[in-house]
Amino acid sequence: MKRSILIAVAGVLFFMLTPVQAQVAASNVKGDAFGKGIHGLGFSGGTASGAGISYRYHTEGKSSLQAILGVFKPKNTDTFYSFGAEFQHDLTRSNSARFFFGSASSYVYNGSGGNKYAAPFRFGVGLGGEFLLQDAVHLSFQGLFTYFSDGTILPLPQIAIHYYFY
Repeated sequence: MKRSILIAVAGVLFFMLTPVQAQVAASNVKGDAFGKGIHGLGFSGGTASGAGISYRYHTEGKSSLQAILGVFKPKNTDTFYSFGAEFQHDLTRSNSARFFFGSASSYVYNGSGGNKYAAPFRFGVGLGGEFLLQDAVHLSFQGLFTYFSDGTILPLPQIAIHYYFY
């Protein structure tokens, strides 16, 4: 019995200490330390930051600044405008993902002659993650506690997709 246990322990130690090849390959995208400012262009949608075309600048350090502009005019409804800005600070970053603290603010207008929204100003803070999809295309998700100018506070999601110009 003791010999069987000894052989089992030796087998487990052998497999634990034997080097093996990983089955996943790390991306060659510059993630951990960009080393320079990176520009990105894409689309962002969320209650705190607004919805529309998005420009993101990731500094050499751990900060990102983003501007969002959306103008939508469907045929049978009023014009919708969205002006937003966002700040992100990286908490951790790898070659294929980064997790960050984010804060966003926006002004939303819908109508013709007057705004139909009772709370057009929004501000949100929370956490998010950005993940490499392919080459320089990144998808980000956020959960922000969003304050509306009428006093409402709700936890709401945001999503964005950007192409980075490395």
